[in-house]
Amino acid sequence: MAPTRTLLSGLLGAALLFPLPLTATATTATVPGDGRTVDYRGLRLSVPADWRVVDLDRHPGACLRLDLPTLYLGHAGTQAECTGRAAVRRADTLHLEPLDGAPPRADVPTVAAESVKTLPEVPPRSDSNELRYALRRSGIMATVSYGIAPGTVREVLARARTVADEAVAAPAGPPRATAAVAAPALRTAQERFTGQGFDACTAPTQRSMDTWRAESPFRAIGVYIGGRARACAQPQLTAAWVRKQAQAGWHLMPIWVGPQPWHSASTGLSTDASEADGQGRSAADGAVAAARSLGLPEGTILYNDLENYSDRATWDAPVVAYLTAWTVRLHELRYRSAAYVSASSGVKALSAHHQQAREAMPDVLWVARWNGTASVSDADMGLPKGTAQWAGPRRAHQFRGDHDASYGGVTINIDRNWVDVDPSVLVLGTGGILPPLLPLS
Repeated sequence: MAPTRTLLSGLLGAALLFPLPLTATATTATVPGDGRTVDYRGLRLSVPADWRVVDLDRHPGACLRLDLPTLYLGHAGTQAECTGRAAVRRADTLHLEPLDGAPPRADVPTVAAESVKTLPEVPPRSDSNELRYALRRSGIMATVSYGIAPGTVREVLARARTVADEAVAAPAGPPRATAAVAAPALRTAQERFTGQGFDACTAPTQRSMDTWRAESPFRAIGVYIGGRARACAQPQLTAAWVRKQAQAGWHLMPIWVGPQPWHSASTGLSTDASEADGQGRSAADGAVAAARSLGLPEGTILYNDLENYSDRATWDAPVVAYLTAWTVRLHELRYRSAAYVSASSGVKALSAHHQQAREAMPDVLWVARWNGTASVSDADMGLPKGTAQWAGPRRAHQFRGDHDASYGGVTINIDRNWVDVDPSVLVLGTGGILPPLLPLS
């Protein structure tokens, strides 16, 4: 973001068949070969290319037909579109819905499983050709329906993995039949993420977030949580809003807009490096207080928005002092550090001082370079070729700024980003491991 627009738009900037939009918790993407991937409530599946994908939340009248190979997502609605009473030929189908609210069906055997990796064998009932798995860790009820044998569709489920790619443990004791309803799986606000994100000056409404979750390519969002230079009021931004986005699967990038490298009594950074150091520590204190009030726990990456500047002779030293002090103080408070800087100024300053202040450098580097390339390569980040600086999943690139984007009839002024960040690989500058992120309840 250029300084002239920082104060306007912010840092981060069956008609039911695929590829029509899915639910706010489900997305699809074409994958190499004959299938596609579908993400639903943190579970990622690869389904055969000839399967339909039916969104029951968006189309509550849809019929859960068992004679067409289909992945159904969401709770069943009225099924007003059902016709006929008998299927000439049964097909493989899989129905995924939240455990919370799944009906306790008596006509289908239901067994508990910790995850898709620990699915117990279930003797099929010849009179139903259906079985259900209550997946505790994912908070999902999975109903398998089949023609002759459950093997094929069961394999689709068994080969799924969590989006966060977390390890799971086998359940203790033998599986038992159950119709119990469990709470949805809790999500953190910053699970491992690679893909497109956006940032907007103010947190969108819940309707807008739901619509964009269903119909946009974005799965990460930058949100301004405070700072003296923050431009927009945040009427939507509450702990409940943060929790809802995390539960929906959004990767959140909380942004603090502290003092900036320009001359201003209210929003300016000091040109004196020692004073800028103190401003960095104060910014970290304020950001952590805001994060805690929003329910963002220790271990969360907090991003400092520091805008572009042209006079490097004046600003490089205080910028480095400010951002390294920000990082050190965040680590003391058990939070992770990130900096949003321009490729033509802040990146050059940090990169030049990286070796002498390596342990105080931000954990994650987010670079503004509006070249239209969705990449975090060294060149696109403005870093030296082949550098080890911020290597691995520790980078984000804002590749297009300040434009209106519309999805599902909802228009938001945004910046676009490519994000490749894994909080779990980040450690304290002194070598100590930062705490793991806790789920948002």
